[in-house]
Amino acid sequence: MRSYQVKDLMVPLSEYATVPQSATLLYAVDSLRKAQAAFGQDRYRHRAILVFNGDNHFVGKLSQHDLIAALEPNYKEMKSSMNHGSMHRLGLSDGFAKSTLEQYHLWEKALENLCEKAIHLKVKDIMYTPGMGEFVNASTTLDEAIHRLIVGRHHSLLVTSDHDAQEIVGVLRIVDVFELVCDAMHECAVA
Repeated sequence: MRSYQVKDLMVPLSEYATVPQSATLLYAVDSLRKAQAAFGQDRYRHRAILVFNGDNHFVGKLSQHDLIAALEPNYKEMKSSMNHGSMHRLGLSDGFAKSTLEQYHLWEKALENLCEKAIHLKVKDIMYTPGMGEFVNASTTLDEAIHRLIVGRHHSLLVTSDHDAQEIVGVLRIVDVFELVCDAMHECAVA
């Protein structure tokens, strides 16, 4: 994979869903749907939205997970009292998951007033700000990028310009890396 660079496999920013941080949840969902519809039918659909400030600088990311979790406001209280991450990876049982569901009264009324939530929730209040390990330069070798995806357990890396580390030019998604690896394995089997 050393012969590939991140820019050879990334999805260009122009093909990704982007929204301003002042956008509503409904606007973000509509933007994601439009980007998915415009994306090639032979490729996996996008699952995230990139967020920019008024100066058009990248400030965050909004995943499908973030969107759904935002519908249940009690998750904020729960997150402040627990560590982030998968409960199973932390060694917590399904029984614990059920007890937190009951303790924090999660999803009892989360879908009520869905439309009202969608137009009042702001992206800036629910977006995720990626850490330094979630950015990769466009000229980085694909083997290094794959290593960062795996070690960091990321679904994607934000690709920065070769000339400006603050400029996002695309997204390297693990699903595209997976497809490349599968194609390479298939070629081995044919040869």
